[in-house]
Amino acid sequence: MTALVGGLIALILGVIGIIFWWGYFLKALMAGVPLMLLLGGALATYLGIEEIKDKKASENFDTETDDLKKEVDSLKQEIKELKVKTDSEPES
Repeated sequence: MTALVGGLIALILGVIGIIFWWGYFLKALMAGVPLMLLLGGALATYLGIEEIKDKKASENFDTETDDLKKEVDSLKQEIKELKVKTDSEPES
């Protein structure tokens, strides 16, 4: 309940402040909007570059995964061959 009352008071004071200091509010917008656009553009560019790096890394990971799968399959085959040799040898 106190959050609601505090929010309403802040809303009323904000509206009153904008009305009385409209010129200062516009100056703040004129200063703030280009700054926000600069920072937002820089962030978007950085995230785009990171996404490209991640995509390249995942492609390399897929190739490594295929190599590992082939190696595991060859080891499984080798184990089967060893089991067959062990089973076919007579016991001493």
